[in-house]
Amino acid sequence: MNKLIKTLTMILLLGSLTLNAQVKVPVYLDDTKSIQERVEDALSRMTVEEKVGMIHAQSKFSSAGVPRLGIPEIWMSDGPHGIRPEVLWDEWSQAGWTNDSCFAFPALTCLAASWNKDMSLLYGKSIGEEARFRNKTVLLGPGVNIYRTPLNGRNFEYMGEDPYLSSKMVVPYIKGVQSNGVSTCVKHFALNNQEVDRDKVNVNVDDRALYEIYLPAFKAAVQEGGTWAIMGSYNLYKNEQCCHNQYLLNDILRKEWGFEGVVVSDWGGAHNTLQSITNGLDMEFGTWTPGMAWGKTNNYDNYFLAQPYLAMIKSSKVGTKELDQKVRRILRLEFLTNMNKNRPFGAMVSEDHIIAGRKIASEGIVLLQNKNNILPIDLSKTKKIAVIGENAVKMMTVGGGSSSLKAKYEVSLLDGLRKRAGAQTEIVFARGYVGDVSGTADGVTTGQNLKETRSADELIADAINVAKSADYVIFVGGLNKSEHQDSEGTDRLELGLPYNQDKLISELAKVNKNFVAVNISGNAVAMPWVNEVPAIVQAWFLGSEAGNAIAAVLVGDVNPSGKLPFTFPVKLEDNGAIAMGEYPGSKGQLTYNEGIFVGYRWNDKQNIKPLFSFGHGLSYTTFEYGKVTADKKEMTEADKMTFTVSVKNTGTREGSEVVQLYISDLKSTLPRPLKELKGFEKISLKADEEKAVSITVDKAALSFFDADKHSWVAESGEFEALIGASSADIRTKVGFILK
Repeated sequence: MNKLIKTLTMILLLGSLTLNAQVKVPVYLDDTKSIQERVEDALSRMTVEEKVGMIHAQSKFSSAGVPRLGIPEIWMSDGPHGIRPEVLWDEWSQAGWTNDSCFAFPALTCLAASWNKDMSLLYGKSIGEEARFRNKTVLLGPGVNIYRTPLNGRNFEYMGEDPYLSSKMVVPYIKGVQSNGVSTCVKHFALNNQEVDRDKVNVNVDDRALYEIYLPAFKAAVQEGGTWAIMGSYNLYKNEQCCHNQYLLNDILRKEWGFEGVVVSDWGGAHNTLQSITNGLDMEFGTWTPGMAWGKTNNYDNYFLAQPYLAMIKSSKVGTKELDQKVRRILRLEFLTNMNKNRPFGAMVSEDHIIAGRKIASEGIVLLQNKNNILPIDLSKTKKIAVIGENAVKMMTVGGGSSSLKAKYEVSLLDGLRKRAGAQTEIVFARGYVGDVSGTADGVTTGQNLKETRSADELIADAINVAKSADYVIFVGGLNKSEHQDSEGTDRLELGLPYNQDKLISELAKVNKNFVAVNISGNAVAMPWVNEVPAIVQAWFLGSEAGNAIAAVLVGDVNPSGKLPFTFPVKLEDNGAIAMGEYPGSKGQLTYNEGIFVGYRWNDKQNIKPLFSFGHGLSYTTFEYGKVTADKKEMTEADKMTFTVSVKNTGTREGSEVVQLYISDLKSTLPRPLKELKGFEKISLKADEEKAVSITVDKAALSFFDADKHSWVAESGEFEALIGASSADIRTKVGFILK
């Protein structure tokens, strides 16, 4: 109905303007003109009240347009894994629509684990189509905050620990979404690396770590992806809230990077009118309702950028220069989205989206361990499989905070395996443990009844009994999207698995040697039983097609090719942020004492062997690397250098491998990581096939950020290019000189 009213308004407006031949169509309605011309024309026609009305929310997820001029409202939707259901105008409660179910895509940790830029483009295009179908202007995602500690409850929404990997994976996602005339809103800018005290902790980080680790993905999103919007974060930096932060938003985002888009506050992230005016914020949402808390009703006129701002203008305490600039950016967003006549119509839960979701999920699943090659399961020789664990049946699309979804459907692993196995293989289930039985989040209910009356001992005894008589045991556990696990608003309390799963896994491994542990999580977990279990699969939160995707990998329909986007430590103290003693901060202050040494960089520096390394992932086939060669021995700052390595599939079936290039600076005036990821390519090879893989780098791949000079520096001297299957599995290397 709203869309029809807007269309009729535009028709009437245009019609009235063309009745008189002397009246020309306004420039802002003429899409043959440049966006800049249209913006300036529309701006010149607006009153101060109309301008102020555009820069703050009018409901939980929308901001006002200018009906008099035919400029539509802007509608936001949480992402980045699916389009959230509609809520009431002034409340977080569900609106009760029957047509707002979506397709649930895999979490972004899974996308990052695919190490496949084509999958990222497919993901963005597909979810963008769903956002467009629901007439959303802005998709609130993707998230690219760095995985600093495995305790961060929101890590599952992000793209891992490495700034280069995150940068390369976020760009295609943005382009895919925005090809639908829907804006991405890359978040959370910046330094939102934990949920504890997220709205009041001040992050202290040196400039080198800021620029080398925490900013690159955002910079790539702006300069390479061309995102039309950025979301500020809840925390403080330099003792200013990040949603109105002079250094982050004005100095870096606008001046250094040239960002022309809209800065949106996280919901409840604005705290001050004057700072919101001057320090780079364009659109204020969710004030007084941080996170998912309840707030006042009809409070929008009282927002910091609403009546308080208008009153300051009318009393001449501030001018309208900043206001006009904010509205210019919002109008630019309007012309790129709502007022783009070539905007496609989109689609919701289409067959193409189902196929895309299953493919992305399959490519992101990581085979961590496969002793004696017990995987894949040969169903023709398997009469009975025991599936054990609550996560084999529990819906995972509901919960986790702002990424909680009302999915059209969700296939559990148990159902997916039963469907794939058919009648030839018996699939039996035992629960094994009890986790979260609630099944409700933000008014969406799974409809599952997970209540349990049996004791923990009875559940374990039943699981052991079932496991003894099976040809295979598949344990499906890990985390879920409840508080203090993988969830917005709270961090995890420990690295270990909850609900006494470790004991259950060890007991099951004793009674059946064909044991597979499937870990569902968006975070690393401790695995004290790693030497007792032959096969371990990291399966993530995979969305609607979860069960089908995991089943396809377990039985070998899909050869696993995912690689870890972050390090699995043996114990929590092996993580740099934890080891340096500053997590989660105290008295409102948090210092990143580990500096640039995040993830595998810390492991290399401290010579700590991880449980599973960054970039690790096995296959059902094997790959042999040749000797890497460089196209020259020396390069200058203006040059590029190409490294080439031959990779051969030495196994018996087709598979994909991710060839990873790391650069090592052998001598530097400043401490540098032992190696840093600076290139990767995912290739598919048939059995016995061999391909040459070439990766090109330039000066940027050799540079570090010099805080004193506030610039990137590449020092002359000796470097090495290392080619590997993971950060801990370097197969070949070659030296070169930068002159």
